[in-house]
Amino acid sequence: MDHSVDKELAGWSHSKSCGQRLHVQVENSDEWHSSGVGTGTRALFNIFVSDMDSGIECTLSKFANDTKLCGGVDTLEGRDAIQRDLDRLERWARANRMKFNKAKCKVLHAGRGNPKHDYRLGEEWIESSPEEKDLGVLIDEKLNMSRQCALAAQKANRVLGCIKRGVTSRSREVILPLHSALVRPHLEYCIQLWGPQYRRDMELLE
Repeated sequence: MDHSVDKELAGWSHSKSCGQRLHVQVENSDEWHSSGVGTGTRALFNIFVSDMDSGIECTLSKFANDTKLCGGVDTLEGRDAIQRDLDRLERWARANRMKFNKAKCKVLHAGRGNPKHDYRLGEEWIESSPEEKDLGVLIDEKLNMSRQCALAAQKANRVLGCIKRGVTSRSREVILPLHSALVRPHLEYCIQLWGPQYRRDMELLE
């Protein structure tokens, strides 16, 4: 694969990234994480990893700083497909002179009756984990969202405590905008995914 660029593109990338730092590492299962970068540098990083999913059989979800491989394992062929894709990702990393931080790669076996097969990345076996954070949402192997509800309530309560200690006024005109701007985002972030199902979780958030 060819990742060469012409002089015009090289000049554009320099103007966009000059003076900014670039840090790239691997998080979770095949997750590439970039931080402290500008828009131009992120764009170049996305161009660089654009062919990562070439030949992939399962679902490879790619974001600016988060990539995950997912697949069904109700059959042995599903297990083999995931392993073949992991092998492809390892070959892609070697071909592009990149390296996975395999100590931080995890497998989340989700769903009831999951056979919990073992997978390897290169020559190293990937450790399984009972729960993982995905884009800030805590997901466990049973797809139970009670822990996520508790974390959201905890974050919101911390902010409420800061407001209580730092703001003397208790008028509606002051408290309501602060609550809407600082507290509600913690209770509504990705709520479509982790919306509470149990009464105890609903009461906790209320």
